[in-house]
Amino acid sequence: MNASTSVIGIDVGGTKIAAGSLELPEGRWTRFRTCPTRRDRGGRGVLEDVLQIAEDLAREIHSASGRPVTAIGIGLCELVGRTGEILSAHSLDWRSLPVLEELGRIAPAVLEADVRAAARAESLLGAGRGLGSLLHVTIGTGISCCLVLEGRPHLGSRGLTGTMASSPLGPLLGIPDSGPSMTLEDLSSGPALVARFRKAGGVAERGEEVLRAAVGGDPTALQVLDSATAALGAHIGLLVNVLDPEAIVIGGGLGLSTGHHWDGLTAAVRKQIWSEIARGLPILRATTGIDGGWLGAAVAAMERFDLSPLSTHLPTDRP
Repeated sequence: MNASTSVIGIDVGGTKIAAGSLELPEGRWTRFRTCPTRRDRGGRGVLEDVLQIAEDLAREIHSASGRPVTAIGIGLCELVGRTGEILSAHSLDWRSLPVLEELGRIAPAVLEADVRAAARAESLLGAGRGLGSLLHVTIGTGISCCLVLEGRPHLGSRGLTGTMASSPLGPLLGIPDSGPSMTLEDLSSGPALVARFRKAGGVAERGEEVLRAAVGGDPTALQVLDSATAALGAHIGLLVNVLDPEAIVIGGGLGLSTGHHWDGLTAAVRKQIWSEIARGLPILRATTGIDGGWLGAAVAAMERFDLSPLSTHLPTDRP
């Protein structure tokens, strides 16, 4: 592929929609957009925002280059099957909407699960570059994971991989606010930290505030945070025991935090890894950061429509 092309990537998350364009073969990341998801409006309202963002970016690209957008990739915070069908409505119900058809009026489009999109970005552009296998874990509004083998996300037989945090855990010893229906997301996600801290008498609106309270020595915040990282670390450690990846790459808003949360999480992961041979494996922060979701969606479109440049042509840092 010699001619320059533009691919739009859009990450539709539980909290925000993030978008940008990936210029090929140069590998430049440009024209960034972000806005709140506002899921309370329903699936149609969110889709209208996504369509508007795609139209705006396509118009800008055409105005600047004189060429149309080649493809659009969507990373969605739901289960997405092997052939791109939407299989869940936990955060956002798009199952009955003609998402690809409406986006297709702008450019050919593809759907991907958001965690697989982020894992693609890290494997090609970020901390997982050059690794034969990696376990990507996203910790933010939700918690999910993706095993990447030789640069390809493992889909499973139905495309349902990644739901590491959705099953009931049962009563957890030492965690006062746990119950029989509590899941790992109810315990360790960003919104869960806020909800648990507030239930125990703390004041916070965002996960960052709970983290700051813990840094300040607030005992309630510390208890919430320590129990969250212990449970999450145990789950990730179990995955390492089963899958034996070369490295773990952690992303998402909460996953990229530093200090007490990161230290507690990494210590808990290593504690739960059974083999001494694996216990020292690299645990890395996602280097594509807040751009990983939309970049990975663009990469998914790039691969789906056979637009792939050599990975060595792509930069590792945001312009």
